[in-house]
Parts: sequence; structure tokens; C-alpha cells
Amino acid sequence: MKGFFAKLFKWIFKAVIGFIAISVFSVIVFRWVPVPFTPLMLIRNMEQWGKGEKAPFEHDWVSMKKISPNLGKAVIVSEDQKFMEHSGFDFEAIEKAFEKNKKRKRIKGGSTISQQTAKNVFLWPQRSYVRKGFEVYFTFLIEVFWSKERILEVYLNSIEMGNGIYGAEAAAQHWFRKPASKLNAYEAASIAAILPNPRKFRATRSSGYIENRKNWIMRQMNFYGPLDFD
Repeated sequence: MKGFFAKLFKWIFKAVIGFIAISVFSVIVFRWVPVPFTPLMLIRNMEQWGKGEKAPFEHDWVSMKKISPNLGKAVIVSEDQKFMEHSGFDFEAIEKAFEKNKKRKRIKGGSTISQQTAKNVFLWPQRSYVRKGFEVYFTFLIEVFWSKERILEVYLNSIEMGNGIYGAEAAAQHWFRKPASKLNAYEAASIAAILPNPRKFRATRSSGYIENRKNWIMRQMNFYGPLDFD
């Protein structure tokens, strides 16, 4: 029996070491290499194919230099205003979300842009304590090995911005028929406004709720100041 547990422990130890090595290697590689696809992209397509529906897919990676600073600022003020200050986690926002969730049925997270990037690139979307644990781990890794600019660049190129629309370039072309580099403040705010549920909301011909979010985001953008990574 002791031999069995010794072998089991040895196998678990090797598996943990192997996982750490692969995960660290992947994070270091994606520090420079564009992320070609994410687990969410595959899951969305498989869900639609399984239902016999068309599976739209638009994704065109571009460098940060080809994304309007307006969009970077818009997502920061709407999703994570302390992005440039924290080390991956906004504990004040997490605490506020926890208190609000105790009073409501609909769960609202306090995830930072770093956490969302870690989840989108390396993990699956379903909520669970296991996934949250891995999310903390990968968030720590990207904050160690990536710059804030790189985290935002990957975020803007990977997140869902419409039904089958992934990343800033695809979103700019889909919603406004222009490259991401040409987005003005209102257009950037329009895309950022739909991020809580990009398959339900529209960046153009929007509902009253989204129009109010656009206006709020634009006011926050004016208060935030220039986006500076130097």
C-alpha cells in the first residue's frame, strides 16, 4: 500500500511540475507571439455547430500601435479603472462585488482586465472555484512576465465584441466599417459599452441602456486623462 501511495505522490508531483513548466512557457511565448485563438472562440463555434446554426467568426490580430488609444481608454474606464495601478487584482472591487452579490440573484464579478485576459487566453468561461483558482495563477504569471501594455494589447485582441466578433480590429470593421486605429472616442465608448454582454447588445442602433453607458464611459474618459504606458 505504501508503494502505491509513493507512486501516486510521485506521479502527482511530476504532473504539477509539468503543468507549471508548460504554463510558464506558454505565458512567456505569448509575451511576444500573437494569440491565434482562445478557448471561448472554440466553445462558441462548437455550441453553434451543435445547434445546426451558422458560426460567424471574425478575428484579426493587430498590434497596439494599430488600435486607437480611445479604445484602450474606454475599456479601462468601463472595466477596470485601477488597471495601471494594481498588480492583477483589485481587492476593493472584489469586496464590493461580493457584498452586492449577497443581495442579488444575478452574480456580478469584480474581475480586472488582467484576470479577464488570463481567463480568455488560457481558461474556459464557466464559473467554478477550480477555474477561479487557475485564473488567479495565470493572472499572477501574466503580471510577472507581461507589461501592462501587453496585457491590454492581448485583451483588446482577444475578447468577444459581438456575435462571432473577436478583438478590436474585427469589432471596428463590423460595427463602424473602419480600422481600429481610426476609432473616435464615441465609437470606442460604443464598443466598450457592450462588453458585459456583447452577443446581446449592439454598439450601433443601441438600446437606451447602452446609450446611457456610452455617455457615462465618455465622461469617465474625459476624467481619466491620456493613456500612457511609459
